[in-house]
Amino acid sequence: MPKRIAVIDIGSNSARLVIYQRTSRYGFHLIVQQKSRVRIGEGAYERDGELQEIGLRRAFGALQSFRHTIEEYKVRKVHCVATSALRDAPNRSDFITKVRQKLDLHIKVIDGEKEAFFGAVAVVNLLPTESGITVDIGGGSADMALLQNGRIIATHSLKLGTVRLKELFSDRHLDPEAAKSFIRRELEKLPEIFRNRTAVGIGGTARALSRGIILKNRYPFEKIHAFEYSVKKERAYLEAVASAKKEELPALFIKKNRHDTIREGALIFLEILETIGAQTVLSSGVGVREGVFLHDLLRNDRLHFPPGINPSLRSIKDRFDLLKLPEGNKQKLGRQLFETLKEEFGGSKHHALMLHHALSLSNIGKMLTIYKEHQHAFYIASQELNYGFTHREMLTIALLLRSKGDALYYRPLYRRYKKLLPSKKKIKWLAFIYTLTLILHENSSAAEIKFSWDEKTLRIVSDRPLYLAHEEIAGLEKPAKFTLRLDDGCQAYRPEE
Repeated sequence: MPKRIAVIDIGSNSARLVIYQRTSRYGFHLIVQQKSRVRIGEGAYERDGELQEIGLRRAFGALQSFRHTIEEYKVRKVHCVATSALRDAPNRSDFITKVRQKLDLHIKVIDGEKEAFFGAVAVVNLLPTESGITVDIGGGSADMALLQNGRIIATHSLKLGTVRLKELFSDRHLDPEAAKSFIRRELEKLPEIFRNRTAVGIGGTARALSRGIILKNRYPFEKIHAFEYSVKKERAYLEAVASAKKEELPALFIKKNRHDTIREGALIFLEILETIGAQTVLSSGVGVREGVFLHDLLRNDRLHFPPGINPSLRSIKDRFDLLKLPEGNKQKLGRQLFETLKEEFGGSKHHALMLHHALSLSNIGKMLTIYKEHQHAFYIASQELNYGFTHREMLTIALLLRSKGDALYYRPLYRRYKKLLPSKKKIKWLAFIYTLTLILHENSSAAEIKFSWDEKTLRIVSDRPLYLAHEEIAGLEKPAKFTLRLDDGCQAYRPEE
C-alpha cells in the first residue's frame, strides 16, 4: 500500500480532500485536509435532482484545486467518492466524464447503504464503542448503520438531508410542521431493528451541534471526537438551534459557515434520536473518508484492526519515539509495582491499562528536546491519542506522561480537567507508580527487581546496584505517608579515615 493515500468526498453541500500518511503497517495520521462548500446540489432538489450549472462549476473548481494538492504531495493512490447529490442526479454522467478526462479523477458514486457502511467501518475501528447507531446527516440524505459487538449488522439510507430540507421547506417559507411531517414520514421507512440507547453522530451537522454543546457547557477538553452528551440534558439546546432565527445562531455557538443549514440538520437529528430511542450521543470526528481509507488499509484484516493494535498509539510511537531506546523490563516493572500497590488505592484493570499505555509512550517527548520533555509528551498525547480512547482515557494517559520532572502530578492540569479524570487519590498513586517505574528502569533496565508492601512500607529489592536511583527516590513525592526502602546492596564511596 502506498505511503500517502488521498480520499476525496463529494457531498451535496461540501467537497473535501484528506491525505493520510502511513507510518507503519497499521499506523497513520492525517497530513492534509481541505474543504470547499461547493453546494453541488444547490437547486437540484426542487428540480427532480437535476444538477445546476453553478454547483457543477464550483465542484469542478474545487476538484481542480484538490488535484494540484495531490500532485504537490506526491500521492500515489486516490479514492474519489460522491454521495447523495450525484447519485440522485439524472445528468451526473457528463460531469463524471469531464472530471475523468480533464483531471484524471475517477469518481465512484456510492449509494446510501455504502455511505452508511463506510461511516460504520470508521466508527467501529476509531471510536471507543462497539454498539450503537451511526447517524450521518448530509446535504441530501441521512445514512445510518446499526452496530452490535463491533459488527455492522445493518445499514439504511433515508432521503433526509439539510440542503434537501432547506430547498423543499425553509426557502419556500413553509410551516415548520410541514418539514417535521416530511421527516417523520421518511423515518417510518426505518427498520424496527434500528433502536439503540447510543447514537453516534457523524458528519458536519453532528460535529457543529457537539461543538456548540462543548462551548455552552464550558467543557474543559475542546476535542469533538469521542465527546459524549446526554440527549435529555441537551434536548432544549438542540430544539433551540432547530427553531432559531439566523441572527440568533451565534449566541448558540454555531459558526457562521453552518448558519445556512444547521437548523434543518438539528431538526432531522432530533427526530432521528427520538425514533431510535437514543439516550446518549457519541460524537465522531471520523466518517466516510476514514471509512474509505480503512476499507483499503484493512482489506486483508476483515476490516478490523488486529487485537491489541491501536492506530493512534502506533502512529505516535512511529513518529515521536524515534530514539528507539531499549524497553527492557519497563512494562514488567510497572505491572509488578501496580499489582503490589493496587489494593492500597483501589486500582483496577482499566487503571493498569492506562499505566501500560503511558509507559509505552514515555519517551515521545525526547524527540523535540529533553528540556521540558514531559510537557511535550503531554501535548502530543492529548492531541494525538484520538482513535479508540475516551476523553477520560486520553487525559489520564497524558497526565501520567506529564508527571515525571515536577511534582507527583501536575496540579494545574488536574484542576483544569478534574471532571474528566480519576479521583485525585488514584491519579497520585498512578503517577507515583509511573515515575518510580521509570526511575528504576532508567538506572538499570536489566536489573531483577522485586516489590513488597507490608505495614505501610514499600520495599524494593534489586539484584544490581542502582546508585543513581537512591537520590531520585529520596526526592520523589509520595501519594501517602509510608516508608520506601531500596535494598540493592549499593554503598556510597567513603574516603578512608
